[in-house]
Amino acid sequence: MSDKEEMASDGSLNVTLTLRLLMHGKEVGSIIGKKGETVKKMREESGARINISEGSSPERIVTITGPTEGIFRAFSMIAQKFEEDITAAMTNSNVTSKPPVTLRLVFPGSQCGSLIGKGGSKIKEIRETTGAQVQVAGDMLPDSTERAVTISGTPQAITQCVRHICSVMLESPPKGATIPYRPKVIPAGAHAVLAPQHSAQAFAIPGQYAFAHQDLTKLHQLAMQHIPLPSLGQSNPTFPGLDASAPTSSQELAIPNDFIGCIIGRQGSKINEIRQVSGAHIKIASATDGSAMRQVTITGSPASISVAQYLINARLSSVLTGLGVL
Repeated sequence: MSDKEEMASDGSLNVTLTLRLLMHGKEVGSIIGKKGETVKKMREESGARINISEGSSPERIVTITGPTEGIFRAFSMIAQKFEEDITAAMTNSNVTSKPPVTLRLVFPGSQCGSLIGKGGSKIKEIRETTGAQVQVAGDMLPDSTERAVTISGTPQAITQCVRHICSVMLESPPKGATIPYRPKVIPAGAHAVLAPQHSAQAFAIPGQYAFAHQDLTKLHQLAMQHIPLPSLGQSNPTFPGLDASAPTSSQELAIPNDFIGCIIGRQGSKINEIRQVSGAHIKIASATDGSAMRQVTITGSPASISVAQYLINARLSSVLTGLGVL
């Protein structure tokens, strides 16, 4: 029986699947809970197996296996837990707009074309149907044939989005052998610095900026590997591997007014940093009367846009949850 025939008559799925999530330490701690109580409850209530990779790397792989309905329940619970963490972080801040929950999944690169669809049609349909934001990384994760797929939105939108993604993945099995991504331990040679007002570790790229380590890892994923960092003498250092000659396109983001300040930074320091690191042009529209959102337009190569979007999202989540500062 083919995968398509395994779709139940009501359109739901009833096969066993494995999905892999990429999380950093703070997120993993939240999922495990005190003495492992949270993850134990999630396993029991969802009926899915939830395994967390061992090791001292900044990132961990969380593997969720089970019948699809169990997987969707597990995702719903994880997204709900992150939503609670954001709400708790907001009680101690003067921010009134809630940022979205963000999850990063890992899929074989050979399946990502089907997820994007011809001319981006599939990913556009998933965004419009579920209300979640979906981004497929342009480059493979280091030393693997897998790509990161970032989804963000409300817990309900995320769960709906995972349903759609699973259905696409079942219809398009991976081609050839997959080399799974394994997070690296903290890179040698990167020196830890304490980020202001936070105990979270960050890594300084010589002559550039301090990044929380999960962001540095992500930037490595987005940029090509093994290229030396730009020299200090360059007037406009962009991150290695971003091809300035690639065709340019534009992406628009809506950012809550409350968060625009943290994206811009004092005297534009943060937005300039994001522009320099990503190599993208970023334009922030002026506030419109009565609107709670501001339009941000990012223009550049696909890789530049991807890096800029990631840095903006990371900045939003770090401001609220203290997951490190950019």
